[in-house]
Amino acid sequence: PAPIPSVAVDGSEDRLPVRRIFCVGRNYAAHAREMGKDPTREAPFFFTKPADAALDTPCTIPYPPQTEDLHHEIELVIAIGKGGRNIAEADVMDHVWGASVGIDLTRRDLQAEAKKAGRPWDWGKAFDNSAPIAALKPIADVPSVEQGRIWLAVNGEVRQDADLADLIWSVREHVAILSQSMALAPGDIIMTGTPAGVAALVEGDVVTGGVDGIATLEVTIGPRA
Repeated sequence: PAPIPSVAVDGSEDRLPVRRIFCVGRNYAAHAREMGKDPTREAPFFFTKPADAALDTPCTIPYPPQTEDLHHEIELVIAIGKGGRNIAEADVMDHVWGASVGIDLTRRDLQAEAKKAGRPWDWGKAFDNSAPIAALKPIADVPSVEQGRIWLAVNGEVRQDADLADLIWSVREHVAILSQSMALAPGDIIMTGTPAGVAALVEGDVVTGGVDGIATLEVTIGPRA
């Protein structure tokens, strides 16, 4: 059997096994607008990445194949430590093990083709190395998942800069809604959506980002795979 994918834990040699990676789509109003969508509070929607798309940071990843438009999307990351179904909003944080920051790398041209054809987003979202994630911080050490600066820079130039308070659907809300459709389990990772400012990356770019008080990361885009 292949090794179980896992993510690092801040300040420890322990690692958290990754079961699944869920992603929340269009969860910041400004990003919804830049993607040409209405940022109203329609029911949140989700897509997934394979568990082995996760990798530790800092890291260097090859520019992925079959795309000419690789985009960065910085996101607050939540790790589930206690499973459950139909979790009440008031109880969600009892199910959260920790938090971090990650990048939902996106082959935007492939995603756009899929949208146009009414097809799934997998080829645009669920490719190898598409979810670099910084070491998780235990939730007891996390100051807040409801407010705090979230940002991303490329070669030192800030491109995404927002606050967790700008989330359309809060962590409590979208985790509760997700649990109505699927039973959550320990090791489930949730990438909670990205703010405005997504843009293309090229070979050699150095991407830095973070969520204040939680984690920072660094990812270098290497030569094409």
